[in-house]
Amino acid sequence: MTKKMTSEELKNLILHGNVEILKEVMESVHPADILDILHDDEESTKEILEHLPNEVIGDILDEEDDEETIYEWLNLFSKYKQKQILNEVSNDVITDLIGALEDDKKEEILKLLAQDDKEDVEQLLQYDPETAGGIMTTEYIDIRAKNTVKDTLLFLQQNTEEDARYYLYVVDQDNVLKGVVSLRDLVTSPFDTPMMEITNQNVKSILYYEDQEEVAKTFSKYGFILMPVVDEENHLLGVIDFDDVMDVIEEETTEDMNLLGGVGSEERLDSTLYESFRNRIPWLIVNLFTAIMASSVVNVFEGTIAKVVALATISPIITGMGGNAGTQTLTIIVRGLSLGELDKENARKILFKEIGLGILNGIVIGAMVSLGAWAFAGNPWFGIVTGLAMISNMIIATLSGYFVPVILDKLKVDPALASGVFVTTCTDMFGFFAFLGLATISMPYLIK
Repeated sequence: MTKKMTSEELKNLILHGNVEILKEVMESVHPADILDILHDDEESTKEILEHLPNEVIGDILDEEDDEETIYEWLNLFSKYKQKQILNEVSNDVITDLIGALEDDKKEEILKLLAQDDKEDVEQLLQYDPETAGGIMTTEYIDIRAKNTVKDTLLFLQQNTEEDARYYLYVVDQDNVLKGVVSLRDLVTSPFDTPMMEITNQNVKSILYYEDQEEVAKTFSKYGFILMPVVDEENHLLGVIDFDDVMDVIEEETTEDMNLLGGVGSEERLDSTLYESFRNRIPWLIVNLFTAIMASSVVNVFEGTIAKVVALATISPIITGMGGNAGTQTLTIIVRGLSLGELDKENARKILFKEIGLGILNGIVIGAMVSLGAWAFAGNPWFGIVTGLAMISNMIIATLSGYFVPVILDKLKVDPALASGVFVTTCTDMFGFFAFLGLATISMPYLIK
């Protein structure tokens, strides 16, 4: 068994090793491993890339997610070298690259492409980048329905430049998708077998305009590693493989996490100071206004707080616990909506479960806070008011955590976008209102 090389050993081999040995080793090294080396040692990037064959560089660029980095690495080479490298890069990656560049740089890249690749990329650029058409690739092999197994095998042998995936899609003379056939069925069938006899015509496809998040749900539902993309007339336009879907899932998850946290969907750890400021300040301003709304409720009960100062100490506990409970429900519901787990069939069941959780959590937390408030103020009525307010706010918190994202989803607004702000506002305002309102009603018992 061959000993696995460390990153440092691989790096030294690339920079100083024998050409023949390097060529042999490259056949067993995944491009992602070289990509890690490039990220870890940015100062040696140019030197490392210069020692690699064009096809390996192309595979590395296929693995790189950041379009700016791809463009930067391409520009380490001459135009002639760039053209050779781009010939080894997947057209969907080139499309993403061009989509992220300014107009003058776009034309610069397009001029370097072979004519057939240029046509494919220009076709892909017509689609919204966050749709099935935007993430598909046009580099696939289609099989003619009228052919036999022998014809198809000969065709595959002559078209090895394309990636012959496990599944092959069968089309007619008008490029209408007729079905799918596996390589296993193909190679185990007699030569004279018509292709349509071994073709599964119950093929699942994706329309080109479907949102990438829906595409990810479809892949998750059916467990496929590859799916065809079609137009309204069922013409085969391209294919999406699972690697592309994994990127979508990561992107959508990151976006939802950022939005739930009040951070712009595009912010990353390596974002510049200005980019981070631009992404965060709008949400902080929104939160400022919601905080003012909550404080206005407190202002209504200013007289009550003046009579029982201890209320000011307990109020943040009521609102804070309500906010935490609301966030718990919100997180579960947003995830359920995102993955398609929450639907009409189970919506009522989940709602009642969340209400039950709100009641149970409210009783437990309310009892604990009630005892603490009683001990703090030395008045059992103070404890009762605090406990009832906590129970009420915990129930409201779970209800808002459920209904806010559901309503936003019905309105075709990303539930992750503004749910957190609305839920926090609901729990803060109702928490203050419930606690201070009950305190006002019970004032004769609190100040005696």
